[in-house]
Amino acid sequence: MDAAEFRRRGKEMVDYVADYLENIEKRQVYPDVEPGYLRSLIPEEAPEEAESYEDVVKDIERVIMPGVTHWHSPYFYAYFPTANSFPSLLADMLCGAIGCIGFSWGTASEATLIALLAARSKIIKLIQADHPDRSETDIISKLVAYSSDQAHSSVERAGLIAGVKMKKIPTDNKFSVRGDALQKVLEEDRAAGLIPFFFCATLGTTPSCAFDCITELGPICNAVEIWMHIDAAYAGSAFICPEFRPLLNGIEFADSFNFNPHKWLLVNFDCSAMWVKKRSDIIGAFKIEPLYLKHDHQESGNHSHWQIPLGRRFRSLKMWFVFRMYGLKGLQAYIRKHVGLAKEFESLVRADQRFEISADVVLGLVCFRLKGSNELNETLLKRINNARNIHLVPCQLAGKFVLRFAVCARTTESRHIQEAWCHISHLASELLQELPH
Repeated sequence: MDAAEFRRRGKEMVDYVADYLENIEKRQVYPDVEPGYLRSLIPEEAPEEAESYEDVVKDIERVIMPGVTHWHSPYFYAYFPTANSFPSLLADMLCGAIGCIGFSWGTASEATLIALLAARSKIIKLIQADHPDRSETDIISKLVAYSSDQAHSSVERAGLIAGVKMKKIPTDNKFSVRGDALQKVLEEDRAAGLIPFFFCATLGTTPSCAFDCITELGPICNAVEIWMHIDAAYAGSAFICPEFRPLLNGIEFADSFNFNPHKWLLVNFDCSAMWVKKRSDIIGAFKIEPLYLKHDHQESGNHSHWQIPLGRRFRSLKMWFVFRMYGLKGLQAYIRKHVGLAKEFESLVRADQRFEISADVVLGLVCFRLKGSNELNETLLKRINNARNIHLVPCQLAGKFVLRFAVCARTTESRHIQEAWCHISHLASELLQELPH
């Protein structure tokens, strides 16, 4: 493909992408193919000779699309949003063309791991400064990190990778970690000879979008030099709206903070932002400087020392495009629209006496269930997803099987919320009619 054909094919691909996104709600949101469906659709070996671009493009619909879950469909209500916007897509195209191996950040999962490793490095150095005879292995065997029992599984995985104990702090009836719960566990562990060194607070948990009470947790962590990392992967985008800023109260106690613009700020995957209070703590944990990576301006901030991979894509370009083309007011309006749609769905659930709301609706997530057994709700979710009109995923809250309804797509409107509720309500009616009276 030469430059002339690239110009022509590029325009065709932009048209294809625009048509795909403009008409995405006409597609079935969740695929009904089985694992391995591709085997009969593609050759067993790569082609010996080059194929035409037309043949490749024809196979997008024949081969690729039947197996795709359409995350940007207004009928997708699973997990949390994955952002998407036309300015971001254009920027991603330019990003690929420039091919810059930028030394920038990864995802929220990586940010938690980076913070944990930096905290581990810091505490080891502090202990060895006072006790030079203590080995690193001995210290690590005593280290213990903490998170909410509602925290994302990536926090627990970070503990596994770092080789440290990870304990879950029980939450209150709002699914939030409070100061007294953390204080109790810290005192018990110190008495047992362990060394608490890291706490991951969550603002906007994955199961229910709950918020740990960092105004209580922060002073406790600061007083005993425990690193407090804040994971706000989903909810962090909402803090651009003044009315949601109080959810961020206590941020001044944090040692590090992370959120994902690729979830809810119209920047397509992947794009994650992380701040640290003292960059020397991060750099001290990861700085390895071979001659071939040295340059004249490295003291101004070499981000290759701030992460696990050496190189990363030019993600900030996408943010720059989106921020400039939407503006703060446009981004705030987008967040508020999603919150409003979630509130609309909540009101529909509350108006139906067969259902109950399982957690406070703060942002764009509604946790709800049929009043009744876990088995009843598991069956309802299975029927919802088997119908493939909309897509949901569950969570467990206080031992109950709960359905999560997250407003995800940029194109979701009130009519989609109404259609989704009508569908859920209809399936619930069918299910309840089948029960013995």
